Amino acid sequence: MSAPVILVTGAAKRIGAEISRHLHQLGYRLVLHYYKSETAAQALQQELNARTPDSVLLICQDLVQLEQLPSMAERAVNCFGQLDGVINNASSFYPTPFASSTPAQWQDLMSTNAAAPYFLSQALLPALRSSQGSIVNIVDIHAEKGLQDHLLYSMAKNALATLTRGLANELAPNIRVNGIAPGAILWPAHNLSEQQKQHVLSSIPMGRLGQAHEIAETVAFLLAGPTYLTGQIIALDGGRSCRGLSEA
Repeated sequence: MSAPVILVTGAAKRIGAEISRHLHQLGYRLVLHYYKSETAAQALQQELNARTPDSVLLICQDLVQLEQLPSMAERAVNCFGQLDGVINNASSFYPTPFASSTPAQWQDLMSTNAAAPYFLSQALLPALRSSQGSIVNIVDIHAEKGLQDHLLYSMAKNALATLTRGLANELAPNIRVNGIAPGAILWPAHNLSEQQKQHVLSSIPMGRLGQAHEIAETVAFLLAGPTYLTGQIIALDGGRSCRGLSEA
């Protein structure tokens, strides 16, 4: 049998690239989505294809252009003639203080974090049904209560969490849908002071940042099974989300 094929959105850098490397090492063929990070995406493709020739292909798409997602889905399926899973990892993330947030920021954050996973999953439905595939959504521990100065982002991730549970119900038993809610995994692209970093670390019972490979390993677990597992969102946060229980 040919190796299963997985589409990873936002695959060129950071967590997306780590997910891609780990899945490729496990024997998956990959369709890697990128938008602005062409150089990084091509470098990752060359790196992985050097290990297993013709196992990785690229797709460029602006996920904010929702009407173009059916075409993207068709291109993804045509890459290898099948699709066995999709990892909705692509995400815009930046502060949007309530007093100054804009409709353009709303559209960008809601599109990349919630609407694109919705409509991309919809467009990929026939292929995923055919393969009895799996959807894994990268959510966020801040989806429930929100992150200060990131309300639009938090709202979008909350919508993604709802999508994860709702689709699991609607698409069972043929397609499984699960999510991962990372905590502090990588420091954000904008610089934090040492005091800010220590404040974050002090809130994590494990006392450290998570590692990108730990998200990748959890993605692989959700793709492979157990096949009775669906509709779940795993908080991968070093115990941060249950910190209050030990203090009560």
